[in-house]
Amino acid sequence: MEGASVDHLAHERNKAQFDVEAMKIVWAGSKHAFDVSNRMARLVANDPVFCKDDRHLLGRKELFKEAMRKAAHGWRRINELRLSDEEASRFRSFIDEPSFIDAHWEMFVTTIKGQGNEEQKQKWLPLAYKLQIIGCYAQTELGHGSNVRGLETTATFDPRSDEFVINSPTLTSTKWWPGGLGKASTHAIVFARLKLGTQDHGVHGFIVQLRSLDDHVPLPGITIGDIGMKFGNGGYNAMDNGFLRFDDVLVPRNHMLMGLSQVTREGKVLESNVPRQLAYGAMVYVRQFIVSEASTALSRAVCIATRYSAIRRQFGSHDGGPETQVIDYKTQQSRLFPLLASAYAFRFVGEWLKLLYADLTRRIQSNDFSTLPETHACTAGLKSLTTSVTAGAIEECRKLCGGHGYLCSSGLPQLFAAYVPACTYEGENNVMLLQVAKFLVKIVSQLGSEKRCVGTTAYMERIEHLMHCSCEVQEAEDWLKPYVAMEVFEARSMRMLVACAQKISKMPSQEEGFSELSSDLAEAATAHCQLIVVSKFIEKLREDIPGEGVKDQLEVLCNICILSLIHKHKGDFLSTRSITPKQASLGNDQLRHLYTQVRPNAIALVDAFNHTDHYLGSVLGRYDGNVYPKLYDEAWKDPLNDSVVPDGYAEYLRPMLKQQLHNAKL
Repeated sequence: MEGASVDHLAHERNKAQFDVEAMKIVWAGSKHAFDVSNRMARLVANDPVFCKDDRHLLGRKELFKEAMRKAAHGWRRINELRLSDEEASRFRSFIDEPSFIDAHWEMFVTTIKGQGNEEQKQKWLPLAYKLQIIGCYAQTELGHGSNVRGLETTATFDPRSDEFVINSPTLTSTKWWPGGLGKASTHAIVFARLKLGTQDHGVHGFIVQLRSLDDHVPLPGITIGDIGMKFGNGGYNAMDNGFLRFDDVLVPRNHMLMGLSQVTREGKVLESNVPRQLAYGAMVYVRQFIVSEASTALSRAVCIATRYSAIRRQFGSHDGGPETQVIDYKTQQSRLFPLLASAYAFRFVGEWLKLLYADLTRRIQSNDFSTLPETHACTAGLKSLTTSVTAGAIEECRKLCGGHGYLCSSGLPQLFAAYVPACTYEGENNVMLLQVAKFLVKIVSQLGSEKRCVGTTAYMERIEHLMHCSCEVQEAEDWLKPYVAMEVFEARSMRMLVACAQKISKMPSQEEGFSELSSDLAEAATAHCQLIVVSKFIEKLREDIPGEGVKDQLEVLCNICILSLIHKHKGDFLSTRSITPKQASLGNDQLRHLYTQVRPNAIALVDAFNHTDHYLGSVLGRYDGNVYPKLYDEAWKDPLNDSVVPDGYAEYLRPMLKQQLHNAKL
């Protein structure tokens, strides 16, 4: 295994009570997925071009140049090795550098696939696949983000020239934030208001060339640039998030994405027979991808914090013996182990969401759109839940590492700065929860009608029971019964939703009710999404899981996930009378016992993530646990240590020390 010859965590790994190699396959999803990820991770880790040790020391221009260099080298290697699409995707992810390439593959290509007609796919996708053009997704504006209907950019059809004239009529209509737009992209999918004469036909997508394919200079009428530095050293600053303005930019009529609607030569709009919601198909796809990636980011932070917690010793020394490992303190376990459980929980709900999206895609091809509302609600809600939890968890892991966690060499500041935008992009998290809440309240309002609840809302069919049932827990061990926990989460969600629906029904209008109760609705949506996460973890345990002790460990993690959520949201469970104070107390007793069961397996459980040292990018999270010598080595690499006496000593420090400030040139 990579790292130094001495494994300082060997004694921890020897405690494992399960088959770690089998758990790696469970984490990856399959033996095939594990093999692909394992091979791609090591290809990247062993390539010096992808070294990222000094990323936090680079200036903005250097960062972006490095991103371009790595993207170009990555593309070259993908072609040389003739990697499949799956392999290429994993290869790019392990480069671990936010860049324009992400926006190209995840947004530009996906949108053309989802919203272009066959002719457009045949024209644009081969160019995009070969990177003969680089694309981005230009939707968000300076004045509008989540409210897509409020976008101000216009695309006015000119029947004389058979072209659209695109304009930015106001300052707030400036496209703002699209990744890859600032410096790299040659093309963009631009979302603008379709204008035919005096009629406004709403927001549509247009493929617009931005820069010359010869010298990369912006085309006439295009004003374009980068929006500037973002949060954190390194972080997301390798990405060229851009601004874009249009001044009478002409676009051929057939550059409007025509999978959902099109404009005829005579200037008439022809709508297809598929739902307009499919216009958000790219976002639905990206959101399910974001949920999957949340478990990866969370697992990285948890891996760093767990390994360092096993290395770090503080207090508790008796008779000159070793101090206590930080991971043995219950305060550390109660903060760390629920995050470890959440990483696995998010992994499994992400796997399920991929299957749900794949099922939706198959249905759509058969003109069956019945599951679209639920898929949209699930991707929106789980995107919000998993990214919010993960962003907070990365920061918590930094604090779990004490002062050293604040060092860039810990890898956690970089991870946090690069990850936290996920709470905002592709749907601001609170807005997402309110969309889910509207979907759920609508379902509640239809209960008792002939319309049946299916999928993630099937539990609502049992409304009468869930509104009046009592939790069966009498002893701490009762919390380990999956059906008990499920019913508690179902009851909480049902009662919170019904309470919201009843209050809304008493308001002068539904719109006013939603506005007044938005906080309650967001909490109810969160409860529903937590129910989904718990239910998918429990469903995973019903599978035939190979490997000695693997299922036992997953059961422990599942129960920690359940009971830590109940503990954290105890107010909701108690106020809805889903549990009693005594049952909450019994849950806490059981939780402490579960932490004891995880403790000997903690290092092995994070080893199962199979992260390379390169991918973690952390001195604290090294596989070999050789933390302190490496921290010392890293300190010497800082540019301030290039000289013993700092630059500026003669001008500023020496006069101050010698009481000669009146002569100093300040």
